[in-house]
Amino acid sequence: MNQKEYKKFADRKAMPTKSLKNCCLAYLFGGGICVFGQLLFALYKPLNLGEELTGSAVSITLILIGVLLTGFDIYPKLAKYAGAGTIVPITGFANSVASPAIEAKTEGFVLGVSAKIFTIAGPVIVFGIGASFIVGIFYWLF
Repeated sequence: MNQKEYKKFADRKAMPTKSLKNCCLAYLFGGGICVFGQLLFALYKPLNLGEELTGSAVSITLILIGVLLTGFDIYPKLAKYAGAGTIVPITGFANSVASPAIEAKTEGFVLGVSAKIFTIAGPVIVFGIGASFIVGIFYWLF
C-alpha cells in the first residue's frame, strides 16, 4: 500500500472531530466550575475572613472536591465527557496531582504515592515558577 492509498484508508477510518460540541461542553463545564467557585465565595463571605482568606478557602475547597472526585473515580469520567472544561480550573490541577498518586498506591506510600504525586503537575509548577521569574525580571527592568 502506497502513501496515497494509506491516507485514503486512514481518512475513512478516522472519526470526525466534533469541535463545536467539544468547545461548548468545555465552556459550559469550565464555566460551571467557576460559577460554583463564586457561589462558594458568597457562602464563605459572611464568615468575615477577609477577601484574601475567603479566596483561599474557596481554592482549598475546590481542590478538596477535585481530589475527592478523582479518588472516587468520578472526575475522570466527567473529564472524558467535558474535556478541557475540567482541566483548566483549579479542580483540574487537583485531579492531575491526585491521579498519579492514586495509581501508584499499590507501590507503597514512599515509593508509590509520594514519588508519583507530582509526576504530571511537577513540570507545570516548575514552568510556572520559571515563567513568573522571567516575567518578573522584565517587569522590574522595564
